[in-house]
Amino acid sequence: MESYLFSFGYVQLEWQTVFLSFLLTFLISSLIAYVYERTFQGLSYSRGLVQSMILGSLVTCLLMIAIGDNIARGIGIVGSLAIIRFRTNLRDPRDLIFIFAALGVGVAAGVQSYMTAIIGGLSFCVASILLFQLPFGARRQHDGLVRFQASADDKVATQIAEIMKRIPQRFALVTMRDVAQGTYVDYSYQIKLANPDDGPRLIRAVSNVESVRGLSYMSQESTVEV
Repeated sequence: MESYLFSFGYVQLEWQTVFLSFLLTFLISSLIAYVYERTFQGLSYSRGLVQSMILGSLVTCLLMIAIGDNIARGIGIVGSLAIIRFRTNLRDPRDLIFIFAALGVGVAAGVQSYMTAIIGGLSFCVASILLFQLPFGARRQHDGLVRFQASADDKVATQIAEIMKRIPQRFALVTMRDVAQGTYVDYSYQIKLANPDDGPRLIRAVSNVESVRGLSYMSQESTVEV
């Protein structure tokens, strides 16, 4: 029985080869998506993004097989894709890297470079898990913004300045403006704490100052998404 052949330019591919390319693309991209799901950190998790990794890699594999070694087809596909505008905003650059990894697997499998797809995909997953487990790139920083109002008194201002010099590791006065017809001053301090426990201690110290009102502390940790 004659084998069914798929002709792509000057290259003829058997259906088993095409099926193997799509199967390998699906398995490795699914592994990448699973690693992304298990190592995700943040609040803006998207199920659609995880599924897009798998579907995008399959589409990439399809395009690479369809193009083959035909330059005319490649130019035509690029021109048709230029019509589509992708306006999805990714908050974390790590999401973009995972998408690129899945697309790279689709490209490798689409050109029948199976070992490249397998070794590259597995290496990426192992590196992602190691970086997730190890504290590489992490910094112990506890930044925050303190806002409050205090009476326009030199004594009160001196007490506040002493507290800021004593408790935070570093601080910067962001804004200071008169409110309530000049009887109160609105303060905004950008602070950096050496220890996260210094936050409540700072709040208690400032609240004990006479005439302080409207005290608020907002943490600005780098790992928190809003």
